[in-house]
Amino acid sequence: MVGRGSVPAIFLLSWKYKNMALIYEKKKQIAYLTLNRPEVHNALDSETIVALAAAWEDIRDDKTIKCAIITGAGNKSFCSGADLKKLIPLTTDHRKPETEADERIVENPGLIGKALLTDFKLYKPVIAAINGHAFAGGMLLLCSTDIRIACHEARFGIQGVKWNIFPVGAATLVPMQLSYARTMELLLTGETISAKRAYEYGFVNRVVTKNEVMEQAVRFAEIISGNGPDVVSGIKKAVIENIGMSVEEGIKNEKKTAEKILNMEFTKEGLTAFKEKRKPEYR
Repeated sequence: MVGRGSVPAIFLLSWKYKNMALIYEKKKQIAYLTLNRPEVHNALDSETIVALAAAWEDIRDDKTIKCAIITGAGNKSFCSGADLKKLIPLTTDHRKPETEADERIVENPGLIGKALLTDFKLYKPVIAAINGHAFAGGMLLLCSTDIRIACHEARFGIQGVKWNIFPVGAATLVPMQLSYARTMELLLTGETISAKRAYEYGFVNRVVTKNEVMEQAVRFAEIISGNGPDVVSGIKKAVIENIGMSVEEGIKNEKKTAEKILNMEFTKEGLTAFKEKRKPEYR
């Protein structure tokens, strides 16, 4: 039974069908999320938000999943941000709820932060396969991913300033990833930058052809999935928690994590595999 504040089970089942807002799949130890509204540049509506929030919860709780890859459907956009015709009017009381997903958003606006990973603790790595433009909420979502592979055609930007919409999360997350001057240029002008410029800024890891985007994302996911899962999640957790800490506080926090992991079963397997000169089997 699903409570009123949680995500309805119907969304978990409906992801198998075509033309849904989100395609969610699991293959081996990797979860794949595809924003599936290419006709509107994969803009985020209520259905997408609710489905994304549920997917991240499932990835967090599923012990068989080691890594996630998120991408967009079509060949033009990764995500253009919030749907200005549907989601924004709903959250500003200019549109009444029309669907169950709309009602969920109205009852629990925090689902938006969970969907964009701005207000949700997920310590499993997330890789972005950026198949096209990432604007507004799409770029904010990227700020919470760990490795980013972009196609040459992709552009990036946060354009809320043009529509007098405050880009919640941008003033916190973007300066953690870019320099102050570059952050202010993006946020105050609303202009976009190319994939090449994003790479020069250090915002993306690789810029490749469209055909190579998913291939490279999967390559990284498979490498990460073969590493010690406790250490992988421990590293991500420590990096996130240590932001803003002093060096002394950060090292102290890392020592706690290291000591905890040292006594885990996967560590024993890693050390045994090293001694036996074989690849560890983290099952």
